[in-house]
Amino acid sequence: MSPLRWDVLAVGFVLALPVLALGLRGDLGPEDVVARLPWCLAAGWAAVALLRWAATPRRPPADSPADDDPAA
Repeated sequence: MSPLRWDVLAVGFVLALPVLALGLRGDLGPEDVVARLPWCLAAGWAAVALLRWAATPRRPPADSPADDDPAA
């Protein structure tokens, strides 16, 4: 999964809002804000990957030969 998908960028932007707000308020310097923004993108990628994995429907297991045995 590409880290530049629209859903990953949207989640990364939402996660970056507190960092940007702290930068605008003056609690973080510009260097700190720039250093933390890639971590927001990485966290967005991880969150979307986890949600996509959890939302993927499970396939039923392949039929085994024991299931076709009418004597069982």
